[in-house]
Amino acid sequence: MATTVGDSISRVRNVLKAVKEDPFLTDRFIYSIILKYGKTLLKRQDDLNQIMKYQSLFEVLPCVELIEIDKVEACCSGIKSKCRIMRTKEKIPPPLEGSYGPLIRNVTSIDSSIEMISTYPSTYVSLSNSTNFKYNKSKYFWYVDGHLYFPNIDWDAVRIEALFDGDVTHLKTDADPCTLIQDTFFRIPDFLFSEVEQYAIKEILTSGQIPADGADDNQNIFR
Repeated sequence: MATTVGDSISRVRNVLKAVKEDPFLTDRFIYSIILKYGKTLLKRQDDLNQIMKYQSLFEVLPCVELIEIDKVEACCSGIKSKCRIMRTKEKIPPPLEGSYGPLIRNVTSIDSSIEMISTYPSTYVSLSNSTNFKYNKSKYFWYVDGHLYFPNIDWDAVRIEALFDGDVTHLKTDADPCTLIQDTFFRIPDFLFSEVEQYAIKEILTSGQIPADGADDNQNIFR
């Protein structure tokens, strides 16, 4: 993958300088364009079932605290039996949406010994009210509006591995609060970044952010 956010921005900026340097072209603007196309191409890879195998793309939150809530808040009021429901105490940044739902690679106990199954509130209600559910030993979770919900567990925390659409530094117990965003990893694989780079440069040039000197420059940029 491209090493850091700063490196990714520099790659695009250096190519743009071959056309004409614009002092008003900010790192923030370049990064926003790179992110837009990065997300698009990651979703394309998810369509091909190629995302989950790239473990390095996913960020790990090793110990996310849980609190107990009621069934109504968990969108699970249809559960007939007694059910204890836990929820992440703080909101987490939304995972990127893939073709089959949020790009959450796994959710486990904090020692990774028990892996949970992703579902939806309505699906879990139907499942829990089935005749044979009492024999089901699996653990489930679902994502709604910034929180993960967990029925029938008594854990204090969980481990989450996901491709987040936002900064999760504040949720990492071992994170350095002084780390600049430019020094964080940009989670796009190398084989996709060249394509991301081309799309980003093309949009910046055609948007009028940088005036090109002529047709010859536009051709050279992608040679």
